[in-house]
Amino acid sequence: MKKFLSPLVLIMLLGCSPQDMQNVLNSLPDSTALSNEEVVSGLKEALRLGTERSVQKASVVDGFWNDVRIRIPFPPEAIKVKNTLLDLGIKKPVDDLEHTLNKAAEEAAKEAVPVFVDAIMNMSIQDGFNLLRGGENAATNFLREKTSTALRTKFTPVVEKATQQVALTSYWSPVANTYNTATLLTGGQAVDPDLNAYVTTKAIDGLFILLADEEKKIRQDPAARATALLQKVFAQQ
Repeated sequence: MKKFLSPLVLIMLLGCSPQDMQNVLNSLPDSTALSNEEVVSGLKEALRLGTERSVQKASVVDGFWNDVRIRIPFPPEAIKVKNTLLDLGIKKPVDDLEHTLNKAAEEAAKEAVPVFVDAIMNMSIQDGFNLLRGGENAATNFLREKTSTALRTKFTPVVEKATQQVALTSYWSPVANTYNTATLLTGGQAVDPDLNAYVTTKAIDGLFILLADEEKKIRQDPAARATALLQKVFAQQ
């Protein structure tokens, strides 16, 4: 019968270094004790699975648009554009712009997996034990810290290409031009927000929201642990 680590042993392990933790585990008669390699492999597998699921959800048709948690709204710095146009009864260009912002993020999300994989493959033994002992978002926070800069570098040209593919600028230009023309009559200031940077940030944020959900499932729901290794590692967290 499979044995699990007792609460007393788990408490003993909390302040240990990876090597000390492994020494304690090795001294236990339970043959299911985790090795360094199993911990790291298990966390890599969990991150790989979580990122793949997150990217899949974000990159399906209207993946961002249909999920209120990650849907990209009209740019806050240009909200006065939206309000002015709606006041003028110009609604369709605003709706089209918001939809295409989300389409651009959807296209960009498809390119995220290689960036995540690079960070996952470089995970150290110390990283693995820290994530195993961390809170419900420990793995997501680790990946955000390790990949944010690389994701932004990777996403920027991808988002630019995606906005071209969905003709985002063709929607934004008439919206901005209409607003700028209207504000000239009242002495207002023209706006020209960087939509590519805005979409990039929102696309990255959305992926990590989804990844946090996947991590929580793997930690809390045995049914979400798709492999024997995940079951073994997270049964003893």
